Amino acid sequence: MAVLSKIRQRSLLVAVVVGLALLAFIIGALIENGGFKTTSKNAGTINGVDIAFEDFRTKVDAMQKSQQGITAMQATNGVWEQEVKRVLLEDQLEKVGLRLADDQLINVIKEQADFQSPQFLNEAGKFDKGKFNEFLASMKKQPESWKQWLNYEKSITQFAKEQMYNTMIKSGYYTTQAEGKFNYGLENNKVTFDVVSVPYSTIDDKKVELSDDEVIAYMKKNEKKFKAEASREIEYVMIEDKASAADQKVVQDKVNSLMNASVVYNAATGKNDTVAGFRNTTNVIEFVNTNSDIKYDSTYIAKKDLPVDHAEALFNTPQGGTYGPYMFGDYYCISKSLGKKSGINAKASHILIGYKGAAGPKSNRTKEEAQAKANELLAQAQANPGSFAMLAMTNSDDSSKQQGGDLGYFSKGQMTKNFENFVFGNPTGKIGLVETEFGFHIINVTDKQDGIRLATIAQKIIPSEATSDAAFTKASKFEVLAKEKGFEAAAKAEKLTIAPVSKVMALDENIQGVGPQREIVRWAFTADKDDVKRFQTPNGHVIARIKAVNEAGLMPIEEAKNAFGYKLRNEKKAKLIEAKMTGATLEAVSKATGSPVKEAKDVTAAGSFIESIGPEPKVVGAAFSLKSGVVSQTIEGNSGVFKIKVKSLTKAPAATDVKDIITRINGQSKGSSAGRLFYLLKRDADIEDNRADFN
Repeated sequence: MAVLSKIRQRSLLVAVVVGLALLAFIIGALIENGGFKTTSKNAGTINGVDIAFEDFRTKVDAMQKSQQGITAMQATNGVWEQEVKRVLLEDQLEKVGLRLADDQLINVIKEQADFQSPQFLNEAGKFDKGKFNEFLASMKKQPESWKQWLNYEKSITQFAKEQMYNTMIKSGYYTTQAEGKFNYGLENNKVTFDVVSVPYSTIDDKKVELSDDEVIAYMKKNEKKFKAEASREIEYVMIEDKASAADQKVVQDKVNSLMNASVVYNAATGKNDTVAGFRNTTNVIEFVNTNSDIKYDSTYIAKKDLPVDHAEALFNTPQGGTYGPYMFGDYYCISKSLGKKSGINAKASHILIGYKGAAGPKSNRTKEEAQAKANELLAQAQANPGSFAMLAMTNSDDSSKQQGGDLGYFSKGQMTKNFENFVFGNPTGKIGLVETEFGFHIINVTDKQDGIRLATIAQKIIPSEATSDAAFTKASKFEVLAKEKGFEAAAKAEKLTIAPVSKVMALDENIQGVGPQREIVRWAFTADKDDVKRFQTPNGHVIARIKAVNEAGLMPIEEAKNAFGYKLRNEKKAKLIEAKMTGATLEAVSKATGSPVKEAKDVTAAGSFIESIGPEPKVVGAAFSLKSGVVSQTIEGNSGVFKIKVKSLTKAPAATDVKDIITRINGQSKGSSAGRLFYLLKRDADIEDNRADFN
């Protein structure tokens, strides 16, 4: 009682002490994690347009919901790119005065797949504006639905205007007749010349080492080109929290013991009972669900989908027989066969013939024309089944035509009803015709697979509490030692391997060799050089160290040397090589350098490829401009230094028609125009990116 009395007397003091301790803990955590850092209320600003964080987050959430499987950072980056594009293009749209009238908007909307359903079509199968207006009227009565519609309409309007703008940009590209003829010459004029080349590789890199000042000076000539974001270089030690040999044996013994009957004491009766084992149990499903980490699955499985190392033995296990124990990933397993079923999977090829109004690829055919063509192809395929793949390649409206119509294996429920009924209702080799909502299908059933139903007891081999505690102790000890003695010294003392340095940007989420670890990246951008911290990961403990802090600006020296150092070294090597390439003839140059005289035969300017040397546009360009018989000056090429002498120049016959060349160049220019425009707009934009403050 005296002890309890003293505790009561000091309870207020204890409460104050505990309160202060908790407050200190919370403040410490906030400081450590950057919790008091002042952040912008905007996710970013693009050419003076603020991207409000709340709106940005709503869009990120929507993207995550609509695109299953993407991470928060992937969604964040995807929405950011959308916002940058939207703001930059809206500015352009405003400058050119692009507007979308109501009738134009209706034309865009009615082309969307959602508005091709009977709900919006008249008796003639055409879009009915009256029905569409009725739909809008019903939407207005539901505030939330109306809000969603307005957002949809806004996105459709933006998309349509962007398409119109891109069309205008594409229309600005035009390839003239003169350009066509010029490119004809580049592709067809040929030059033959003798060449002596001395590769840069003949000079050791150590003779032309680069100083940091040289690299910086080169980057400063074009700072925009070599601008780098802030980054951190992280090295780490991984201490895995994985099951020990003893942990594995515990699970193995437990699973092995389930195979046969066992005797257990029954407290209720005071007697020993014999409990059935997996081999002789009469209720297999209940036995599995009671003893397995993975519940019973009644699905029939094809041999190809069974564990590779055990597929043959498992599939051939007789009904009622058992197989195992065996390892499958992190699980120790035993399986019992509950019988087989034929034709669980099927393989088929098809030729799709679409028509106007069908749900498949757009087509201008009428339904009658499509059916007539499908019947014609069916007759050809049935007469010569070996021609099916070629018929698909040349006639199908489906993307599978690239594979000769082959759809691979599929199970019931994966294909539309009529298609599925034909494939699973007919034997291998049957070719027939069915109609679905996508059009007419000529189908060739090419294979069937049988399946087996297995009852499997699978117990995961996981680290025991003792093993996990040992890993935690080892990781904590290393963290302390690394802070006291240094990271490398600690790793050496503990005989641990330091993983290669991983370079991360502020918005990255992956650490090479560890996987998604956004927490480590966030810490790296709030910590200082040489800071060390331990992190818990799904596979164990990562003890990380900030090896380098690279602020935004020019590319880090070592990274720059790796990126373009070879180019600067080659410039130095070229001067050393040129000093050796003396002589008035190629034979003299060859003797002075030890490099043979080679012939480059029938080289075109378009390819600029010299056999046994590679692409050398400067050398080939010089050859086309050099007089026959004259030895050139030294030419610094891609792979080395050259001297050449032209032997002959063969001009192609005068072009009478260069339409194909003009069409090709036009297509290349127009096809990439939208991407190049966005790149230039983004390059010259004033963008402030605050995403890292919120992730």
